[in-house]
Amino acid sequence: MEHPGRGQSHTVRSLAKATGISRTQIGRLVSGQQAGVGVNEAHHIAESLGVAVLVLFVPPPSPNGDAATPEPHPHRKE
Repeated sequence: MEHPGRGQSHTVRSLAKATGISRTQIGRLVSGQQAGVGVNEAHHIAESLGVAVLVLFVPPPSPNGDAATPEPHPHRKE
């Protein structure tokens, strides 16, 4: 897998070793079988790749569903 932050590549094994997260869990994230990880794991992965956490993971939706809904564009007909 490409290493976007520092231009190095990582295998599942090398990323697992760098982050302390199991190869199985890294493999599931890469394949899409697992959608996310805990905050600590997300920070370890992002730090190992040299990118911001938000580059890799989308935060969960707001508890108030309306707050996460974008406002329609004022000049666009919906």
